[in-house]
Amino acid sequence: MSWRLVLLAPLALLLVLFGLSNRHVVALKLWPFDLEWDTPLAVAVLLVAALAFLLGAGIAWASSLPHRRRARQMAAAANLLEAEVNELKGQLATATLASSAAAEMPVAGTALPPPAA
Repeated sequence: MSWRLVLLAPLALLLVLFGLSNRHVVALKLWPFDLEWDTPLAVAVLLVAALAFLLGAGIAWASSLPHRRRARQMAAAANLLEAEVNELKGQLATATLASSAAAEMPVAGTALPPPAA
């Protein structure tokens, strides 16, 4: 928790100082339209920075979609293979128990006579 404060406190201080230093009103216009917005310079700059950040985050998120889809497919395949391994282990344990039980049980007519002394 404290490392977040160490990182965010200087950033917050920098943003406050930037806002206080750039209070001059500027007119923002959008060329093809007849729109004009009078706002402090700090608000305009920070708004553009926030929009650029959101655009970059959206691009990064969209570029990770194929990788996340592939990871979900690999996780599903791993779960399927793990279930198959568990099933085969169960079959092996059952077969081992059956063969050890069959080895302990004498078969009729195959008993050897006691050794002659």
